[in-house]
Amino acid sequence: MNLVRNAGPPLPDPRLLRRIVRNRQTRAKFFGSLPFADPAWDILLDLAAARIEHQPVCVTSLCIASGVPPTTALRWIKVLTNAGLLTRVNDETDRRRTFIALSDRAADAMARYFAQIGEGGAQLI
Repeated sequence: MNLVRNAGPPLPDPRLLRRIVRNRQTRAKFFGSLPFADPAWDILLDLAAARIEHQPVCVTSLCIASGVPPTTALRWIKVLTNAGLLTRVNDETDRRRTFIALSDRAADAMARYFAQIGEGGAQLI
């Protein structure tokens, strides 16, 4: 599994990515079940942070990180995989488990996005 990008702008600090996810999840504490969910973006942020940290992410963990019910998360994982933004990697030690990772294309797009908005823009998210 390739967890390191080779070229292009670097991905931002994983702490920033995880802070963005936490801030988005905090809204639910104040607004309840209003439709603020953006599971595709939360999935991409979580996987970008994991890629920077060289950590594999199992499907179960990614479902939790998405902040939506597992069935919804699985649907988004499938959509993002079919779009070429995620890749599935079988766990070599446990055939029942599958890891999900950003594709190189997705990692590059996210790096370019964060380079475009810069640190000031990231703080507004």
